[in-house]
Amino acid sequence: MFEEYRNEPFSNFGDAAVRQEFEAALSAVEARLGGEWPLVIGGEKVTTGDWIDSFDPGKSDRLVGRAAAASAAHVDKAFDAADKAFKVWSRFSMEDRSRALMRLSALLKANRHELSAWLVFESGKNWAEADGDVAEAIDFVEFYARQALELDGPLWTAGLPGEENTTFRVPLGTGVAIPPWNFPLAIMVGTAIGPVVVGNTVIIKPSPNTPIIAARFMELVEQAGFPAGVLNLLTGSDAVLGDALVDNVRTKFINFTGSVNTGLRIHERAAQLQPGQNFIKRVYAEMGGKDAMIVDETADLDLAADAVVASAFGFNGQKCSALSRLITVPQIH
Repeated sequence: MFEEYRNEPFSNFGDAAVRQEFEAALSAVEARLGGEWPLVIGGEKVTTGDWIDSFDPGKSDRLVGRAAAASAAHVDKAFDAADKAFKVWSRFSMEDRSRALMRLSALLKANRHELSAWLVFESGKNWAEADGDVAEAIDFVEFYARQALELDGPLWTAGLPGEENTTFRVPLGTGVAIPPWNFPLAIMVGTAIGPVVVGNTVIIKPSPNTPIIAARFMELVEQAGFPAGVLNLLTGSDAVLGDALVDNVRTKFINFTGSVNTGLRIHERAAQLQPGQNFIKRVYAEMGGKDAMIVDETADLDLAADAVVASAFGFNGQKCSALSRLITVPQIH
């Protein structure tokens, strides 16, 4: 149905024309800094009167934007909107949902430098790190759009003589995506769009350190034509929203990336049966890594050393994929 999947290539900042395009995007975004960004619940933009301020970590007095701070009452409204949308979205064909993702991907590509510029200001990423974050977000959308088609239709199950056993996969319902601050676009997109393409609806709760890029993403979701309520955005404090979303009896699954302590807390709370709950909540938690590089005696040691430094200390090592173990053979140790 779609052309073969390919990873989104990184921007070549050695090209003067690309550098000029990116500088123009930085200037355009800088002119928009300090604005106010609402919640998005059922397609409606909601202001609350309370705000969380997002500052540039590289220039701590520069306000990137103000995001509306949701309350516990907004959690219930978001579930109302998501549950209502689920009744419609879950009945879309897999092909139609995949096409919605492809429209979103086209918008991410068209606004690529602008999105990277927001990441430069809000998460303090350098140009290459920001560009890689956006490229990964595009990859998630493109990959899941195709992968969903392979999950469509009946699955032949445990064939026995004289029997016909068939499994049909069905969406779970409404889930929660809790992405981290260090990949505030890529991981947010991946944890939300994967469930959405197979018919679920999602409430996104971004890190309070990086809410503005999430709000900008929701504008692209609207432009892509997703039905209202399929994706909902609740920005605000962890203390107000975190447990309220995890504990809610209507939460079918939680996608989380972040610290071990928070991930274990989510596991513990999600395992508790709430009044009226007749299912087991699914928890998908990614809580860091111990990534290794192996170097043997045949390696170009200058190239290996450069690769070690880039992997371990790119973005100050503030990512789960950062190299933390170097394994070498004795001859070159």
